Formats: sequence, structure tokens, C-alpha cells
Amino acid sequence: MINQLNVRMIEEFRYLPYEIEVTFERAHVFPTRQKDKGYHIGQSINHSLTCPEFDSFPFVPHSLPANLGQSSLEQASFNCKTTVGYRPIRTDYHGDMWRKTVTRSAAVVENLRKSRSFSIAASTSSIPGPCIVHKRGADILHDPWFNKDTGFPLTERDRLGLRGLLPPRVISFEQQYDRFMESYRSLEKNTEGQPDSVVSLAKWRILNRLHDRNETLYYKVLIDNIKDFAPVIYTPTVGLVCQNYSGLFRRPRGMYFSAKDRGEMMSMIYNWPAHEVDMVVLTDGSRILGLGDLGVQGIGIPIGKLDMYVAAAGINPQRVLPIMLDVGTNNQKLLEDPLYLGLREQRLEGEEYISIVDELMEALHARWPKAVIQFEDFQFKWAFETLQRYRKKFCMFNDDIQGTAGVALAGLLGTVRAQSRPLSDFVDQKIVVVGAGSAGLGVLKMAYEAVGRMSGTTPNPQFFLIDKDGLITKERSGVDPAASPFAKSIGEVQSIGLQEGSDLLEVVKKVKPHVLVGLSGVGGIFNEQVLKAMRDSDSPRPAIFAMSNPTNNAECTAADAFKHAGDNIVFGSGSPFQNVVLGSGKSGHVNQANNMYLFPGIGLGALVSGAHLITDGMMHAASTCLASYITDEEIQQGILYPSINSIRKITAEVGAAVLRAAVSEDLAEGRGEVGPKELAHMSKEESVEYVKRNMWYPVYSPLVHEK
Repeated sequence: MINQLNVRMIEEFRYLPYEIEVTFERAHVFPTRQKDKGYHIGQSINHSLTCPEFDSFPFVPHSLPANLGQSSLEQASFNCKTTVGYRPIRTDYHGDMWRKTVTRSAAVVENLRKSRSFSIAASTSSIPGPCIVHKRGADILHDPWFNKDTGFPLTERDRLGLRGLLPPRVISFEQQYDRFMESYRSLEKNTEGQPDSVVSLAKWRILNRLHDRNETLYYKVLIDNIKDFAPVIYTPTVGLVCQNYSGLFRRPRGMYFSAKDRGEMMSMIYNWPAHEVDMVVLTDGSRILGLGDLGVQGIGIPIGKLDMYVAAAGINPQRVLPIMLDVGTNNQKLLEDPLYLGLREQRLEGEEYISIVDELMEALHARWPKAVIQFEDFQFKWAFETLQRYRKKFCMFNDDIQGTAGVALAGLLGTVRAQSRPLSDFVDQKIVVVGAGSAGLGVLKMAYEAVGRMSGTTPNPQFFLIDKDGLITKERSGVDPAASPFAKSIGEVQSIGLQEGSDLLEVVKKVKPHVLVGLSGVGGIFNEQVLKAMRDSDSPRPAIFAMSNPTNNAECTAADAFKHAGDNIVFGSGSPFQNVVLGSGKSGHVNQANNMYLFPGIGLGALVSGAHLITDGMMHAASTCLASYITDEEIQQGILYPSINSIRKITAEVGAAVLRAAVSEDLAEGRGEVGPKELAHMSKEESVEYVKRNMWYPVYSPLVHEK
């Protein structure tokens, strides 16, 4: 904690962006020369003043009592309360003891803000510093990063050449927020009774128009209404947006690299205007949710994911980059669509494909070596190969494999608690996973690792994997290498009356699983017969996870699950469903087992720790943190995941858990002024606070033009 400030007098005038009212509640003054007159050692003063010099020091020298000399201020400790306005002021003072201003370094400013002795009575966690812009006039109004619409103060309009380009009335940030929300609620009312797809796209359009115009206001709206807006900018609506993206396209967002750019990517990467990028989400559009190959239209996924990074993890939106790698499409419908915006050719395969991805990864790392890269919605054969190829070279992870697995594992651990059993009993759980794609195999891999950590031996749990051809056993020929570790021996399955290729219903009846997990992308595969068979589960409280997205691809609905499998089940889904009204006034809780609970924290934790790799240990720490977030009382109510309204708090906890794991594995290199030694000495509580301090929050920063 900084309690004393060493103040240095300088002759340089600073142009400062704020008018701040400061009250010194207890300013203990320590004169450095005995000949100083006026205040004495240890004496307390109370003084109020107006200060235009917050970017220098939180008081105006000439406003202080005349008998407080310069040297008396060389060492002092302050407890201050401030209220902040946005009026730029320039003041010169001419006096005997003070010629111009007192200044302090940016490092002291930051430390002062962190100090408990300096509290800011404002709506945000810190006072926004000025933002340097290299444009003026209409160019600023057309830039969503800097545009404030009618929120530009008059003095700022003068500075930036905006006078006459906007209506004369200045509308506050809060008034703009209220105005948008009123428009949104009006849209909801006007679209009542219309098909869900029409309503969802209408909501997406009004949010997207705001995103294209004013990013600060957009993220304020999104953060404050995350439960309502997450389904619009993320799953399930994002799937509908991707299917129609070529028709919806109005303004480019992110970067597009294609097979035509081979050999040019290292120079192309410098076309992105931001000097710093912290987070990249990359897709090739080959397997968008459960919708298959959508080619270049898959760009909607990185955009939606990064919106969640900003809203949940507080990543600065000026430092995120959505990327589409267009290597063609095998979707014949898109190739014949006159509006399709991507390459009209078949997908690259083999070495040609890998060489393109290699080139892009090298280009990203060359310009932004500390950026975290998230792979998203790659088809099965490339998802695992690219993860294994790059994870030990770059700070990257695959959300479909690792993020889905982490969320699912947190839910699986929660189901053990719901059975009133200790977590160590997870090793005895019988789990059936339907879907042998990247998500299904990722869940099994992380669950196997968890069993191994708990048992301390080579795991051989009672986990059963089913694909489109039925139960996978070692008897099957041509099993994908990624799936082969989870294939059951023929003797093991025959002992319970099953065989290679047994169908889902037969497996559920014979295994009597504690948990049924769906990651197949096949809507309705958990039919009435399968759900009724779960009534005979060996668990007193069986769990059903229908995790495929979007909603139409969910293996079953929440209503069907509670109706056919029984009121005592625990239910989770990938897309949102409403809670189910049961008999006797009870409610069947629907858990949205969505990756949004983990991937923002994984990315944020890796970023603020300065980790150069993302390991299985870091992923496990994230999953375990999420699993422990829910209380025993909530677990008994069937609640496995916290409310999305708490997403920032959850992300801070998950990010801190990832940070601590990176430190324990000696992977943390630190960030900014916080090095690995400081990270290593942080307590759990301090690591959470450190993560929170690194979260961006939307406020209008004063803009200062620089040529």
C-alpha cells in the first residue's frame, strides 16, 4: 500500500483532462526543513478544493492555505474522496512558492488507485485517463471505438472539430443507455407473437447496429443485461446469424485470411489498426456449432465469442481480434449462393491446409507474441491435430475440446455432490457419452485425467462412448486414434450384455448410467424411450446433459427430460431453456452447461499471468474452480452452475485459478509492472483482486487529438 508520496517539483506545464473536487480528510504533513513555518509535524488538516490537475497530482497548489510551503509536501499521506467531472481545464498559477504544477508518474497514479487510502466516489472502478486519437471530425464519428454519438461534451467537440456535426444537445452516457434500452423493449413488444427466428434476428440487428456505431455504449448495455443479451450475441442466435451471414453483412469486423493469401500473411497482419492485441479467436468455419460447414459465414462465432470475452472477462475491445481463415467450403449450397462472400472452391486438405494455418499462426505470434489464441469450431480431424501441433509452441487452446470438457467436468463433479456423495466417488460413476466428435472426446479425456488424479492409478473408469455406429469397442476396425483410448474391451461390454455397435437405448438399459451426456449434434436423440430408461439409473439422482448447440440440435428439451426421466433428475443443456414447472409447485432447474462459464476466465487468467502456454493443469484448475463455486444447498436444488448474471465474478475467480496454476507450473512471466515474483507471492484473495483490476469496463474516456 502506498501511504507516502514523494513529490517532485517541475517547471513543465501539463494539459489535464479533468476537473476534480478533492477533500483532504487527513493530510499528515511532515516538513523536511525546520525553518518551514505554518503546519507542523503530524498535524492534521481538513481542506476542500477544486482540482483540474488529476493527471498530475490530486490537489491545486494555489488552492491550499498560503502557509503550507513547498517542502512540506515532499512527503505526505492522503485520504481523499473525489467526485469527477469531464470538463477539460487549463490553469496556470503564478506565485512565490508554486510556479506551475506538481506532477507524479503514471506508476504512482496506478499504485495510488490501488491503495485503500484513495477512494473514488464514481460509478466506475477507476477514473478513465485521456485517450489519444489521430483523427478528427467525421472520422471520429465513423469510428465505433471512439464515437460517443451525442455524448461528446462541448469542449471536446471544439477540440476534435465536431461542432456542427452533431445536434447541439449533449446527452449523457446514462441517458444514451436508457434511450437504447427503451428502443430494445419497444422492439420486444412489437415482435410479440412472431416466429422465434424472426424475433432473434431482429434483436441481433438492433444490437449489431449499436455495435457498429458505438462500442462503448454497446458493451455497457451488454454487461448490464448479460442474461438477456448473451443468447442474442452468443448461442443460440449466433448459429442463425452464421447461417444467414452473407445476407446480413453490412460492415466488416475482424480479419479474413484465405487460401489466396499464401505467402502474404506476415505482411497482412499489419493491416489491423490496433497496435496491441490480447485475445484472438480463430475459426475456419468447417464445423459451426452443430450446423456443419458454413465457410466464411462462420466469422459470426469469433465475433460472438469475443463479445463474451469483453462482457465476462473485461478484455479491452480495442485489443481483441476475430479471424476467419477461409480455405474454401464443401457446402454445395453455399458455393451456389450468389450472395456467398467466401472462396468458391472446395476446402484445402492435407499439407496444403496445415501450411496455411502454420503461416497464420507464425504471423500472429510475430506481431503479438503475448496474445492468447482460441481455436473455435474446427472440424474433428483438424481440431485435435492443430491443438497438438500448436499447444506447446503458442499460448493457445481449443474451446470445443478443452472448454466444453472443463464445463462438462464441473457439471459431472456437481452431479456427484447432488447424490450426497464425496467427490472422490467420481471414480465410480458410470457415464455414457453420445457423440465422438471433438467435444465428446474432450470431455472423456478430461474426465479420465480427473479419475487418474483422484485414484493415483491408471484409470479404467466405467465411461462408455457412442457414435453414429453405436457403442465403440476395441473390436471395431478403423477407430479414430483420438477415440481409441476410450474404446471398451469386448469382454467388458459382453459381461453386461452389450456388444460392439450396441445402440443408445440398449446401452442405457444395460449400463444404468449415473450420467447421460449428449454432444452428438443430433436433435432429439434422447427420445422418450431413452429418457424413461434413465429412471432405472443406479444413481438416486441421475443427470442428463443435452449439450449440443444451437437449440434445435439439443439431444432433448428440458421439459421432455423432466417429464420422461422423472422429477428428481439433474438437467443441463448447451443452449438456454426455461425452468420446468413440476408438480406440487416445485421447479425443475435448467443448468446451462455453456462454455461461457470457462473460456473467458481461461483466456483472462493466461493473459494476466503472462503464461506462454496453456496446460492441462491450468484447464483443470479452471474446471475445479467452477465446480466449487456452487454451495451444497444449491447443489441439492439441482443447481450445478451459477447465474449468468454473476459472470464477471465467476470469470475473476476462474481467471485467478488459472493464474495460480500457471505460477505453480512455472509458466507465468508476469504482465506489465507485475512480474513472476509478485504473482508467486499473491494469496488466493490477492490473485482474484489482481485479476479484477485488469478488467476493462466501458466508460467514455476524454479524447485528445494528436497529429
